Amino acid sequence: MEGDHSETRGKVGDQVMQNPQALAALQDRLDNVSHTPSTIESLPKSVKRRVNALKQVQVRCAHLEAKFYEEVHELERKYAALYQPLFDKRKDVVSGAVEPTDEECEWHSDREEGEELADELKKKATIEEKKEEPAAEEDPKGIPEFWLTIFRNVDMLSDLLQEHDEPILKHLQDIKVKFSEPDQPMSFTLEFHFETNNFFKNTVLTKVYKMKSEPDSADPFSFEGPEIVDCEGCDIDWHKGKDVTVKTIKKKQKHKGRGTVRTITKQVPNDSFFNFFNPIKVSSDGEMDEDSELTLATDFEIGHFFRERVVPRAVLYFTGEALEDDDSFEEEELEEGEEEDNDEDGDEEEGDDDPKA
Repeated sequence: MEGDHSETRGKVGDQVMQNPQALAALQDRLDNVSHTPSTIESLPKSVKRRVNALKQVQVRCAHLEAKFYEEVHELERKYAALYQPLFDKRKDVVSGAVEPTDEECEWHSDREEGEELADELKKKATIEEKKEEPAAEEDPKGIPEFWLTIFRNVDMLSDLLQEHDEPILKHLQDIKVKFSEPDQPMSFTLEFHFETNNFFKNTVLTKVYKMKSEPDSADPFSFEGPEIVDCEGCDIDWHKGKDVTVKTIKKKQKHKGRGTVRTITKQVPNDSFFNFFNPIKVSSDGEMDEDSELTLATDFEIGHFFRERVVPRAVLYFTGEALEDDDSFEEEELEEGEEEDNDEDGDEEEGDDDPKA
């Protein structure tokens, strides 16, 4: 994984990208700096010449830094292969394909509790043996709803989660990160592995995040390490009537002349986590509206979070131990009536909760 310094810079960049006001303020400051007489303007011509030479050196440093991050990526790829057998073990336990041994299941908290209750259990043992054995306690397979619970626990993911997504995510068995090969452009792929289900035919859904790790020729001093520049989802082969990314609505239309009323049906987009696999496309000319930029920046942040946090430390997000402290963040509340204004619709709709293929 990349160092803490790089990760901190990435978080700051994500925060700025998600705050248009902060981004605008930063641009204003940069504009003011560019129009303010700088120290270099007052320098003798010979000194300015030497400063330009230092800038050339700085450009070379930026390109060397890019090479450093390329090697970091290769190191990540190498260790990903070493981690994979451990992650495969995790998948087997979660799915119930493998039952861990008693020794593997020992944990210090369990041991401490066991020591405190040992005497009491021994006393009860003889009595219990004499009693008729009760019906066997239900023993579910593996760890049910492992990944769904993680989605519920992590705010960034729960914001994407809809009630109609949950029955599908109960079939999610594993999430893997695959790094690009040495002879390929830098990227990473998230693989979501599902067991056979009644919602779609795919067994694996993928999301590729394309990265750039080279200084911009027009602004080489802005280089701060690899950045996600684009992403690509996949087609989901939904079973008929199971597509939760769309919904069928009914609208009543009144004829202006005769006054008769008819009901029509049509499909409209529906909020769903599975829209994650149909991301906004980066414009070829780089021009995007503010909402699209924000949506794309959020998508990049989620992809990075899966790669750096959720996949490597899944069990800790399942238990809640890895959750960040959000107490310092205040949640903004909508002005009274604002939410109602956003929900107003001139057409009368029915059946909004029923996704259809």
